[in-house]
Amino acid sequence: MIIHHRIWEIDFIRGLAIILMIIFHFIVDLKDFYSYPLDYLSGFWYLEGKLSAIIFMLICGVSSTLGKKSTRHGIKVFLWAMLLTLVTYLYNENYYIRFGILHFLGISLLSAHFIRRLPIYGLIILSCTTLIIGTTFSDQYISNPYLFPIGLRSNSFISMDYYPIFPWYGVFLSGIILGKSLYGDKKNFSVPKLSHHQPEVVISWLGQHSLAVYLTHQPILLLLLYLFHTVYQ
Repeated sequence: MIIHHRIWEIDFIRGLAIILMIIFHFIVDLKDFYSYPLDYLSGFWYLEGKLSAIIFMLICGVSSTLGKKSTRHGIKVFLWAMLLTLVTYLYNENYYIRFGILHFLGISLLSAHFIRRLPIYGLIILSCTTLIIGTTFSDQYISNPYLFPIGLRSNSFISMDYYPIFPWYGVFLSGIILGKSLYGDKKNFSVPKLSHHQPEVVISWLGQHSLAVYLTHQPILLLLLYLFHTVYQ
């Protein structure tokens, strides 16, 4: 019988991305809800937020090469993404999540079953092409308001979170390339488990439950900030 083991370094790196994401959203909340003089649209905090997203995409690509559940997981992630779209639309119909990172990851995972079968050189060409097309699209504005999932926006387009297929699918493909290169056919090998006394366990736990943490961390942050400002101001 083949026993599937979690690969701890993937959970650990995903957990680091979760921590970076929580820090970034903490900065966003301080700026947007409490008018702190912070800038998350450029500079350090902008790059910190993008780094978190890029790590998520890479690890998602790597993970999609290690199992057979990428399609099921993609459907699950995309459904949660649509629920976030609905919730944020009800909160603010002019500024909601139209195609955020969960939408992107859901679509990417749905394609992984077919894309990961390509040879590495084909994936490299496709990844580079996607990145180049995305760079071209980033400066283009069109009249059609419905092509934003692929990176073509109208002048009136606004989204609370936005990660279109071009160029970001190139990053996901880079993750597939890493997965095929680093792990190859070693999908069922045993890896050493972390000691329960090591601090890395907490980070790995966050990585193992990344979707749940992503969906719940923002309400928790907002509640904590509200309580803090109620008590101390």
